Amino acid sequence: MTILGLLAMAPPLAGAHHSFAVHYDPDKTRVIEGVAKTFRFTNPHGILILEVANDTGEVETWTVETTSPTFMRRRGWSQEMIRPGDVVRVDGYVSRDGSHLMRIRSVSRPDGTPLARPIEAGDD
Repeated sequence: MTILGLLAMAPPLAGAHHSFAVHYDPDKTRVIEGVAKTFRFTNPHGILILEVANDTGEVETWTVETTSPTFMRRRGWSQEMIRPGDVVRVDGYVSRDGSHLMRIRSVSRPDGTPLARPIEAGDD
């Protein structure tokens, strides 16, 4: 590919990083509690998969997105803080489309003990 061809691709790639507000509603939060299945502390955003019992007792799988691991480490987060089988309570911003997707704000043990400092809306 020529240099000109690469330059022509630059604007779409530069806009590829989307805003927090595209997928999550900064005015709507929710607290869920569930069993951690996986916690991937990877770039560009970490992912926590939780199994959460809904009001009828059915288990729903929730995907909880974090900000970048570098940013999270500055707030005391680590890859080891959540292990498969841990029960955690997550406070986060819900998905605009109503799916079982949220952006993490804080995480704690079921007794309310925080695991790390909170993440604010739009932090990246």
